[in-house]
Amino acid sequence: MTAVPQDLKGAERDGLRRFATIWSRAVYPVTATSMTRAEFEDHLYPLAELLGDALHSHPFSPAAGREVGVALVAAHCTDPEALPQILGVVESYLVLYSSEADPLPVDEGRARCSRLQHAIAAGFSRALRERTRTEQESLSRAALAAQTAVEEALHTSETRFRAVFEDATIGIGIADMDGRIRDVNGALARMFGRSEDELRRRSVNDWVHPGDATDVYRKHRELVRGERDHFRVEKPFPRPDGTVLWTNMTISLLRGAEGEPRYQLALLEDITERRLLHLRLRYEATHDELTGLPNRTLFAERLERVLSAEGPARFGLCYLDIDGFKAVNDSLGHAVGDQLLVSVAERLQSCATSPAHLVARIGGDEFVALITDPSGRDEVTELARQALAALATPITIDGRELSVRASIGIVEGPSGELGPAEVMRSADITMYRAKDAGGNRYELADPDSDARAIDRHSLTNHLPAALERDEFFLEYQPLIRMSDGRVDGAEALVRWHHPVHGRLGPDRFIPMAEHTGLIVPLGRWVLEQAVEQAREWQRQLAASGTERAPTEPLRVNVNLSPRQLHHPDLVPDTVAVLEAAGVSPDSLCLEVTESALIGADEDELKPLRQLAELGVEIALDDFGTGYSNLANLRRLPATTLKLDRSFTQGLQRHPADPVDVTFVGGIISLAHALGLRVTVEGVETEAQALQLRQLDCDTAQGWYYARPSAAKDIPAYWAQAG
Repeated sequence: MTAVPQDLKGAERDGLRRFATIWSRAVYPVTATSMTRAEFEDHLYPLAELLGDALHSHPFSPAAGREVGVALVAAHCTDPEALPQILGVVESYLVLYSSEADPLPVDEGRARCSRLQHAIAAGFSRALRERTRTEQESLSRAALAAQTAVEEALHTSETRFRAVFEDATIGIGIADMDGRIRDVNGALARMFGRSEDELRRRSVNDWVHPGDATDVYRKHRELVRGERDHFRVEKPFPRPDGTVLWTNMTISLLRGAEGEPRYQLALLEDITERRLLHLRLRYEATHDELTGLPNRTLFAERLERVLSAEGPARFGLCYLDIDGFKAVNDSLGHAVGDQLLVSVAERLQSCATSPAHLVARIGGDEFVALITDPSGRDEVTELARQALAALATPITIDGRELSVRASIGIVEGPSGELGPAEVMRSADITMYRAKDAGGNRYELADPDSDARAIDRHSLTNHLPAALERDEFFLEYQPLIRMSDGRVDGAEALVRWHHPVHGRLGPDRFIPMAEHTGLIVPLGRWVLEQAVEQAREWQRQLAASGTERAPTEPLRVNVNLSPRQLHHPDLVPDTVAVLEAAGVSPDSLCLEVTESALIGADEDELKPLRQLAELGVEIALDDFGTGYSNLANLRRLPATTLKLDRSFTQGLQRHPADPVDVTFVGGIISLAHALGLRVTVEGVETEAQALQLRQLDCDTAQGWYYARPSAAKDIPAYWAQAG
C-alpha cells in the first residue's frame, strides 16, 4: 500500500475521533455502563480505529467487525436498541470519516462497510448469547442456592434466611397455602415497580388464574393440594406504568416437619430484555429486510395454519411476479430494482386492508397475497384486480417513470384438500400461464392445465435419461418419385417409447428438447441412426438387383431444428457421421423449416452453404407457412422445397379447386425455374397424387403412399411403381 503522508494520517485520526464522538452520542443513552460519556467515547475510539483499518485493509477482511461486536457487548451495550444505533452510525459515518487519507471508490466503500456491519452484528449476537447464557446459568445457580438456603433457613435460623432473602438478585416471594403473600424481597418489588408493603397486601391468586398460559392454573392447583412439589413457567405480569414484566417463575412447595404443605415459595427471574431481543430477532427472521413485508418463512407458517384449519374454511392465494423485472436490473442496476420492489410492496400492501389478508415477498420479484376464509372466489379475484390497478400507475425513481406489469396466478378453494406444496405449485403454474398469455393479467388455477404443465415438466426431467436408456426410436416415411412412382428416399421421424406414457410423437417432446438444449445430442443420435440406416438400405438395394441409376442413391431425410442449425459443431458432426457410415454426402438431405431461415444473415447460412458444397441436400421444410417469398430462395442454399400440407387440401376434390391448382402449379413452376425440386407433404388421396403428377411435382409423401413405419418395412416399396 502507498505510504500515507503524516498530515493525512492526522486527518484520518481526527476523522475517526469525530466518528467515535458521533458513535458515543448515539449509543451511550442505550448503554448500561458506569462510564461517563467522555470515558465511553475514549473507549470507542480504539474500536473506531480498528474498523477504519479494516475498511482500508488489502486484502479486505471483515473479521475486525466481529471483534468490535464482542467488545461492545463487553462494554454493556446490551439494550435492545443498542445494536440498531451501533450499526446505523457505522453505515452513515464510517466511510465518510475514515477515507480522507486513503479514499475508496464509493461502491467499494459501501460494500466493505456493509460487510463490516454484518460482522459487527454477528459478533454482537454471539457475545450477547454467551453473556445471556452465562447470566442464565448464574441466575439458575443463584435461584437453586436461594431455594435451598430458604428451606434451611425456615427450619433453622431466621437470621440466616433474612440475609439470603434480602440480598438475592432474583425476586423472591413467600405466600401461605391460601395464597396470602407473607413476604417479598426488594428485588421482587423492583421488578414489579411496587413497594414491598403493597405487594404484601396482594394474593397469589391475583396473578395465577384460569386465563394464564397452558397448564399454569392446573399446575398451581396441584401444588396447593400437595400433589406437586414445584413447577416452572414463563409468565408475564403487568406493571403500573403499562409495561409488561416477563419472568421465568419457579413455584415450590415448602413442607413442614411432618411433610404437610406450609408455604409457597416463588423465585422470579426477569427475562424481559432477553424476550424483547428474541422478539426482535424473530421479526428479522420472518420479515423481508428490503420491503419490510413478511418473508417466505412467515408466509409458509401462515399458509400451513390456514390449510390445516378445522371445519368448513376456505383460502385464497394470489401469486404475483413482475413482468420483465430482470430487464430493469440489467439496464438500470440493482439499486433501482430494489427501489422498484419497495414501491411495489407498498402498493400491494395498500390493497390488502383486511386483517384476513397477508401480503408477503417470497423472493426476488415474487409476491403473494394470502386471504384467510374469503367470502368466495370474487373476493380473491377482486384483490388481484386491485393489485394490477395499483401497479398500473408508473413508479417514479430517480426522475424515471417505470411502468410495472405483473402476472398473477390465483388458487382458491376449501382448506384441507391441498397441502402447501401443492397450492404453491398450482399458483406458480397458473402465474406462468398468465405470463405466457401476454402478462399484466391474472389467471385462475385449473386442474387440467396444472396436470398438463406437470406432465410437461415430468417429460422434460425424463428427457436426458431417456436418451441414455435408448427409449427413442426412428420410423421412416417413403418419399415417392412422381415421375415413375418409385421410392426416392425416406424421411426419418423420431419417436419416444416412454415407460409410463407409452409411444409419444415428436410434438410431445421436440419443443421441450429444443427449449432445454437436449435437441443437440438427440439430433446427433437421429442423424447417426438415419445415416447408418441409409447405408444399410443401399447395401440391401445393391444385393437385391433392383435397377437404379448409380447417380441416384437412396436418400434419407433428417429434420434439423433451429438450435441445431446454430450449433457450432453442425458441419464437423455431420461430416463425421457420413464418414463413419461410409456413405456419400448426397445420401443425406437435411430438412430445415422455412421459419428458421427467415431473416437469417450470411453468417447464419454459412453452415448450410458448407454442407451443400459438400453435396448434402438441403430441403426447405413447411414452405409457405413462414410468410417468405420465392425471391428469397435465390440466396438460400436449398435444393428442394417441401410444400406444407395446407397447400394441397384443395386438391383432394375431383375436380380440384382451380385456384389451388393454379397456386400450387405456379410455385412448382417458379421453383423449377430456380433449379429447385419440389416435394409435397400430406398426400392422402389418389386425386391429390394425380393432380400433383400433372403439375410436374418431383416427389411426394403421405398416407396415400405409406404411413411411417419401421426401417425393415421400407424395402417393400422399392420395386413398386405408381
